[in-house]
Amino acid sequence: MTDQAKNADKKQLDAFINLLKKHKPATWMIVFVLFLSLLETGASLIVPIFTKQLVDQAGAAALSTGMIFLLIGAFVLQSIGAGFSYYMLMYIGEVIVKGIREQLWGHILKLPVPYFDQHQSGETMSRITQDTNTIKTLITNHLVTFISGIIAIAGSVVILFMLDWKMTAIMLAVIPLSMLLLWPMGRKMYKISKATQDGMASFSGDLGRVLGEVRLVKAYSGEEIEEEKGRSGIGNLFRLGLREAKIQAVVSPFMTTIMMVVLVILIGYGGVRVATGSLTAGTLVAIIIYVFQIIVPFTQLASFFTAFQKAMGATDRIHELLSLKTEENGHSEVEVLNKEVRFENIHFSYSEDKPILTDLSFTIAPSKTVALVGPSGGGKTTIFSLIERFYKPVSGEVKIGGQDISTLDLRSWRKQIGYVSQDSPIMSGSIRDNICYGLEREIGDSEVENAARLANAAEFIEKMPDRYETEVGERGVKLSGGQRQRIAIARAILKNPSLLLLDEATSNLDSESEVLVQHALKNLMKGRTTFVIAHRLSTVVDADQILVLENGRLTGQGTHEELLDGHTLYRKLAEKQLQLEPAN
Repeated sequence: MTDQAKNADKKQLDAFINLLKKHKPATWMIVFVLFLSLLETGASLIVPIFTKQLVDQAGAAALSTGMIFLLIGAFVLQSIGAGFSYYMLMYIGEVIVKGIREQLWGHILKLPVPYFDQHQSGETMSRITQDTNTIKTLITNHLVTFISGIIAIAGSVVILFMLDWKMTAIMLAVIPLSMLLLWPMGRKMYKISKATQDGMASFSGDLGRVLGEVRLVKAYSGEEIEEEKGRSGIGNLFRLGLREAKIQAVVSPFMTTIMMVVLVILIGYGGVRVATGSLTAGTLVAIIIYVFQIIVPFTQLASFFTAFQKAMGATDRIHELLSLKTEENGHSEVEVLNKEVRFENIHFSYSEDKPILTDLSFTIAPSKTVALVGPSGGGKTTIFSLIERFYKPVSGEVKIGGQDISTLDLRSWRKQIGYVSQDSPIMSGSIRDNICYGLEREIGDSEVENAARLANAAEFIEKMPDRYETEVGERGVKLSGGQRQRIAIARAILKNPSLLLLDEATSNLDSESEVLVQHALKNLMKGRTTFVIAHRLSTVVDADQILVLENGRLTGQGTHEELLDGHTLYRKLAEKQLQLEPAN
């Protein structure tokens, strides 16, 4: 093996061990489990000795009742030790995997938005479920037998050398031969395991994508296309499974055959020696029992080795995820209310070859309302994403009260922002859960109902059988678009933010509801700095300031009247939407 391969193996093993160490339970519990395992193994190692005495005594017609009771006692002790040690090892395994999953989940929630832009949700889910389950299988199903098996093998070999070193040497001669096969097979199993985990993550990603948008799939008759993609993913997993089965088909029978050959040789050779009187019948029986105590764990080692290689692949994927940087968090806290918002020379792009915002600068006075208008794709929603720190500018700074927002405590900053989008996200759960989402304080029924009334949502909510406890379904599928929008507005009202972001917040409402909600939003906007994205100029003509964005550049700013007089694009939009007389 090359030095590079050795270093890679050591690095993988170290990563796996560190992962276990980080989430291991109390040391006393591990020591207690090892003690129980030693007790169980010690009892199993005593049984052949007692059996030897029993056989020799029976042959000499001098059977001892005490020896029979000792043998029964050894069996009872072995059973009790095995039961307790198995449960405790399973408990330790579950504790470790629980810790790994909690660490992964906490880390994923802190990853920046660009990560989720680049990875399907199903792929990330696979890291938490499939990869951790692979490690769990190793710890709970194989580590138990591995620990007790190693102790049993070591103890049996020592005692066998004491009973008869020649027969022990015959048995040990097969170990180097077995390792010659197991090592390269283990390397192949690691590669297959890693490919399987990647394939499973990709397949899970497709599942999440299709199931999340199943209405789109059905509406555009995409079943056959998605079925074919699914067949491809399933076929890939099938081929990887067969490759794994081929390795297992070689390893397991090979190990069993080798051990059976050794057993036959030992029985034949031992029988000859018993016949010549150089070995007692009891000693031969004890040797055979010890050989079985070696064969069973040794064949199980092949399964452990396979599971271990799979766990190494899973550990690689987990560490790859844990090594990703989380959202940058400052330490300063600032009160947003009565502070100006300033964009200074902002440049931003999602990819190097396509700039979204170019040299964008503007200042919004405290407690004022600013509207962002302009053609689609001009960068309006991106401005909101920068304010919420979903992305970082390529260059330039976003400031609040003269302080760069990247230096602020992220949690504190976002708590002061209310956001209502044109495609308002709704979580599965009740209407009340959605209105109160993200709020850490206790919310009374009267507060929830008041927020719903202000958002013009109370009327349709109170007509439902379970009112505020009505389940909305996954992504709010049981609600209409307008109903989801009003619940999102009620959520923002209840949050009572200092900085308000409205992205076409009334776009899905009918005319009557829009008037009422606009009135509610105006009440909410009082005394707060508010950003409004609007394609309908009628909703923003009263804004304190209007910014016109074209292709990521600020081409005009001012009040409605000022832009009508001095900005060509804004004038055209106003003439078209507000039915103004064309300028001469």
